Amino acid sequence: MQRYISICIISVIISVFISTSAVYAEQQADMDVHFIDVGQGDSILVQTPSDKNILIDGGPPGAGEKVVAFLEKQNVDKLDLLIATHPDIDHIGGLIEVMKSVEVDRIVDTGKIHSTRTYARYISQILKRQIPIEIAERNDQLKIDPLLNVRILNTHNGSRTNNESSIVLKITFKKMDFLLMSDVEKEQEKRLMEQHNLDSEILKVAHHGSNTSTSLKFLHAVSPNAAILTYGKKNDYGHPVDRVMENLRKVNTAVYPTATFGDITIRTDGKGFVIFNERSPVSSLQVG
Repeated sequence: MQRYISICIISVIISVFISTSAVYAEQQADMDVHFIDVGQGDSILVQTPSDKNILIDGGPPGAGEKVVAFLEKQNVDKLDLLIATHPDIDHIGGLIEVMKSVEVDRIVDTGKIHSTRTYARYISQILKRQIPIEIAERNDQLKIDPLLNVRILNTHNGSRTNNESSIVLKITFKKMDFLLMSDVEKEQEKRLMEQHNLDSEILKVAHHGSNTSTSLKFLHAVSPNAAILTYGKKNDYGHPVDRVMENLRKVNTAVYPTATFGDITIRTDGKGFVIFNERSPVSSLQVG
């Protein structure tokens, strides 16, 4: 009888421990969003609370090895989802090396065709690896992690240019929103303001801080706590332009450029966030 009672007590303790651990694990589930410093281009790795890996763009061709090395550093040997926001070389160029090096479950593409060698090599690699590819649709929700809402706000819909066809994503984890604007322009920003609630804690500024995007009205609609700018330190385009930087200052947003901070990681538990950066602005100025 005593032995039976002891077994029951042990069983209860184990049950409590398992359920407590499960609750604790759920409470501790974080999301990491990495803005990889690929120079003049975009590459974003999202590591979801349920341990799924999403890569959004891969930077220019020369950044492919850097992106692969970054994935290895984060112990990513498989991408559950790869998103190519649009076919410009500074967004898909590095994806060719990524597909050669890392298993990719599926790809979401904007559907905009581009007549360049880089785009041809990108498509060729998809066909060679037999990776399933889906064409993005506006307002679709990407099912990747039950703890996240990943919604497509913009994609190719008869748009003239690659930039206008860019996939815009809003990723929501509990109370935290990330708005990733790719390279869209003011016209798309205007439509998004009319059709969606854009309020977000984190904004990936469109088109590397170019003059084509980021109106003050748009920034007021988003009201971000932090804005990430992705561009090369000595780029030929004058990115970011003074107007964009001034608009960001007007809405009291903390600005984090990859050209200054290097790789930037935002970790969130869905309630708040912490930003980690590869280097400090002071050391960047000294190096530059």
